Amino acid sequence: MRENQNKFLIGKLKHKFLNKMLENFASTTHLKDSRVVVGSQIGEDAAVIDMGDKYLVAKTDPITFVTDEIGYYAVNVNVNDVVCTGATPKWFQSTILLPAGLTDEDLIETIFKNIHDTCKSLGIEIVGGHTEITAGLDRPIVIGSLLGEVEKEKLVLSSGANANDSIILTKGIFIEGTSIIAREKEDLLKQKGYDNEFIEKCKNYLYNPGISIYNEALLSNDNFEINSMHDPTEGGLFCGIAEMAIASNLGVLIEKNDINVLPEPLELSKIFKINPYSTISSGSLLISINNEFAEDLINFLRKNGISSEVIGNFTSEKGTYLILDENHKKSQMTYTEVDEITKIM
Repeated sequence: MRENQNKFLIGKLKHKFLNKMLENFASTTHLKDSRVVVGSQIGEDAAVIDMGDKYLVAKTDPITFVTDEIGYYAVNVNVNDVVCTGATPKWFQSTILLPAGLTDEDLIETIFKNIHDTCKSLGIEIVGGHTEITAGLDRPIVIGSLLGEVEKEKLVLSSGANANDSIILTKGIFIEGTSIIAREKEDLLKQKGYDNEFIEKCKNYLYNPGISIYNEALLSNDNFEINSMHDPTEGGLFCGIAEMAIASNLGVLIEKNDINVLPEPLELSKIFKINPYSTISSGSLLISINNEFAEDLINFLRKNGISSEVIGNFTSEKGTYLILDENHKKSQMTYTEVDEITKIM
């Protein structure tokens, strides 16, 4: 990078710059293989390739914020993006980069077992990968790569949302961020006077309500005609909503009062002075569905033990992202690609 240019912050690239990079170097218009159905574009988190009778869905994602339970995170964040396309996850690979001077046999075995147990629980085969001790690291990094497959008529894309679709949010927000903070900042929370019960509850957000959206994504797509699904990760809920709108060339109108901010995430957002709507939210699922079927889907999900609510709708006003506050006053839904959690990690 030239010295007169601004340095980048931790986290995602800004959408404007990323879009420039994709258009110049990774656009599907550069590809000669007509089997590529979905390539690189903002809002679409997995590639889709035509394999004849079915589509192959391919995803890769790293784990960089956490060390504890890193294998569980690595599998599930990749699974989440694959199931958002309606696909069933099948084959997993990982690149495991380990810090020189800080790695022993126990660490390696823990990560391998973590990945193995998580894949086994989801019926996913581990088909390869790479492991090495790497200079310049102060903690492990795991980069996952996952393949899945889907019947062609069941494919769902982030770009499939329609104007007037209802936007459904499952579980609540700031789920993954809560677990990360409790696991990585436990000593700091104790210093601030929080007891073990609170900290352990926050840690357990990894499993309850959980960062996996496997069940709700596949249940929804198997039983309803879903227009779009998206997994709001870095940048949190507002960034995830914006990515769906960008992919679908739409606007949004969000009801802030209807967004479920769970108690522990709300408390952590106050402690660390971070915005819960812009904090990493794996475990939440955004679903776009024709509004006449929204209530039926919500009732179906609740019967299956998955809380959900309509939080707004897509509009035909491309690029217009609005939110209604507690007083029903409209304002811009401001989002950022740089996650709030980076302020404290």
